[in-house]
Amino acid sequence: MKAIGKGPALLRLNNQKRVMAQLRKLRVTSRQDIAQRLSLSKNTVSLIIDDLLEHDFIEELGPVSAATAGRPKIEITLRPEKLKSAGVVVERNRIHWRVCDYFSQVIAEETLHTDTHHPTPLLAELAMVCREINNKYPDLLGIGLGFPGIIDPQRGWRHLSCRLGWQEVDLLTSLRKHVRLPIRVMNNINAAALLSVQQLRLVAESSHFYLRISESIEGALVRHGEVLIGNSWTAGEAGHLTVQPNGPRCSCGRQGCLEALVSQPAIKQQLAQRQPGLSWQNRDSAPRIVNEVMVQAGNFLGKVLSQIMLLLNPASIVIDCPWSAHAGFCEAVRSVTESDTLTFTYQHTQLHFLSVRLNPANGLALAVIEQFEQRIS
Repeated sequence: MKAIGKGPALLRLNNQKRVMAQLRKLRVTSRQDIAQRLSLSKNTVSLIIDDLLEHDFIEELGPVSAATAGRPKIEITLRPEKLKSAGVVVERNRIHWRVCDYFSQVIAEETLHTDTHHPTPLLAELAMVCREINNKYPDLLGIGLGFPGIIDPQRGWRHLSCRLGWQEVDLLTSLRKHVRLPIRVMNNINAAALLSVQQLRLVAESSHFYLRISESIEGALVRHGEVLIGNSWTAGEAGHLTVQPNGPRCSCGRQGCLEALVSQPAIKQQLAQRQPGLSWQNRDSAPRIVNEVMVQAGNFLGKVLSQIMLLLNPASIVIDCPWSAHAGFCEAVRSVTESDTLTFTYQHTQLHFLSVRLNPANGLALAVIEQFEQRIS
């Protein structure tokens, strides 16, 4: 692809980015359909497609059979393996990376166990990991780096991470000294939220709320393909909404937070209290007890989802958690959400319970691609 220029060259580059984004989303299309969707001239699109063909980024699949007279459309598709990006997830005592193609399919991955308590040696290790990935895949578009906690993605700055024990750490400056590729730093949950919109083929122009239940509970609102992070980078903290006043104490110090009632540690504790040795893994040994715990958890989550629907009015809410495998939990969530929400609002909001958990590393790789497709001014 051609280098960045000014005037007509810059306009063509931005049009090329728009075409690439359409090819990624549609998978199979034609020059005519792209021109119509993007309101570009057929000649402009043909020049861009010819350039991409020359660089082997796309291939022609052949003419589309049509009953009408005239020149048939030639179907085209991206060659996703020609354009790669990487996502590196940092969690407590763990680094996990994936290299993905342009369609977010995993090409390679690895998990490394390491000490994450001290930022300076960890950032040095991350830089080494990024260089090794780049050496194996020199044609990478960039690397997305994800961290837990409060992240300013513009500055690449971590303000707070309870899970890692970090405060006020400059992530980006240190990494850029050692990694020449474009780097995008963001919160892991925000990356997974971007991925959820793509994986479920949700309408990008609408808003969608992603909720992830694991060791903690976090959420993110995606609108027009962008994650809304809020004024202090904490938008989406659904896990700290109060659903049971005077309930169990949360890690944040308050009582009755959703996280203290529905997170993985909370459910683990509740199952063990009702029957010693009972866990989610051996839940089939005591279905009645597990059902009671899951229905109660679903009731709590339903109360929070009703607040999200009323305040944010998203087109859909994506629930990414282990408990989605339990029918009683899902039924309780739907029932309480419906009863606590205005009928019209509920009827215009879809609930999606994921059967397979999303990997934030894929979301980080996708974030790099979406950054690559952004218009240059």
